[in-house]
Amino acid sequence: MATNKNKQDGHLEGAVRERSQFITPSGHPAKRDTTTGRIIDVKSDKQPFKGVRREK
Repeated sequence: MATNKNKQDGHLEGAVRERSQFITPSGHPAKRDTTTGRIIDVKSDKQPFKGVRREK
């Protein structure tokens, strides 16, 4: 399984595949699996996920 190693300068190497993120009506980002459409995770703070593409 490939890992997305965190470099110490604040960004990840490579993109997270088969994932996208969107903003919920409450203003929190949620991560979605693009193959199944299921919501994987919702952040408690209002900062977006790092390395995950954004839906329009």
